Amino acid sequence: MRMHRPAVIQWPAEAIWEQVAPLLPGFTIEILPEIGSTNTELMRRAKDGKLEPTLLVAEHQTAGRGRLGRDWIALTDRVDNALPMLTFSLGLPFSPASWSGLSLAVGVSLASSLDPSIQLKWPNDLWLKERKLGGILIETTAINNQRYVVIGIGINILQAKQLSTSVLRTAPAWLQEINAQAQAASTLAQVITPLVHTLQLFETQGFAPFQKSFNALDALHNRTVLIQNNKESMADSVQLQGIDQGISQGLAQGVDISGALIVLTVNGRQLVSSSEVSIKAV
Repeated sequence: MRMHRPAVIQWPAEAIWEQVAPLLPGFTIEILPEIGSTNTELMRRAKDGKLEPTLLVAEHQTAGRGRLGRDWIALTDRVDNALPMLTFSLGLPFSPASWSGLSLAVGVSLASSLDPSIQLKWPNDLWLKERKLGGILIETTAINNQRYVVIGIGINILQAKQLSTSVLRTAPAWLQEINAQAQAASTLAQVITPLVHTLQLFETQGFAPFQKSFNALDALHNRTVLIQNNKESMADSVQLQGIDQGISQGLAQGVDISGALIVLTVNGRQLVSSSEVSIKAV
C-alpha cells in the first residue's frame, strides 16, 4: 500500500487494502493530490511492464478522458474540504474469454453498491433522475501475451456549482441528492470490493450473469434512441449490425447475453455492440 501524502481528505486506504489484497495478490493503492489522468498513468505503467493490480485515486485530474476521446470535465471546487467528484482507476491483469459487456457489468456493480434509484445508460454511464451521475472508461493493452485492463470511474458527489449545463453534453446529477452523507472517500470504500468481485466473476463467466441485472437498471428501456455510428473512432471499435454509417432511430429493448443493445427499428431488430446512443424525448 502506497499513499503519496496525507491529504486533507481522509481516505480509507488501509481498510481498502485489507479487503482487496486477499482477492488480488500484489495489490497496491495510491492516492494522488493531482494527476493528468489516472487511466493514462496506469496504461503508461503497464506498457513499462508494471502489471501489478493497482488502485489509483486522484483528488483532481487535469487531463481526464471520457469515451470516444472526449475530455472529462473534472470538478475542482471543494466544499468544506470535501471533494465534488470521486475519480479513480483500477488496473489489473485480466483475461476473460470475451470482453463484450464489461462496461455494463462494471455499471451494474457500481449502481448496486450505491443506491437502488441509480440507472444505467448503455454502454457506460450512471444515471440519476435523467441526468448523468458518473461514467466508466475501460482501456486494455497486451504486454508479453498478457492482457491488462484499466477501468476508470468518475462519480459526481457534490453539486457542480462552477459548471453550467451549457458546457456539458448531459446535465449532471450528484450522489448527495440521494445520500446527504456521501463523500468521495466513503463512496470509494463502498464500491471497490464489490467491483473486484464483479471483475472476477466476469473473467470466468462473461456478461451472462449480469444481463438480467442490467436490464432491470436500463435507463433506455422502451425509450426512443438515436444511434450514431462513430466509425471514425477506432479506439472504440464501433460495430452496428444492420445499421449503415450515420444516424438511425429505434426503440431500445434492453441488452442481449453479450451486452449488445437491442433496438427495434423500421428495418427490424438490430444489435448495437458499441456506439454513442442519445435519448430522444418521447
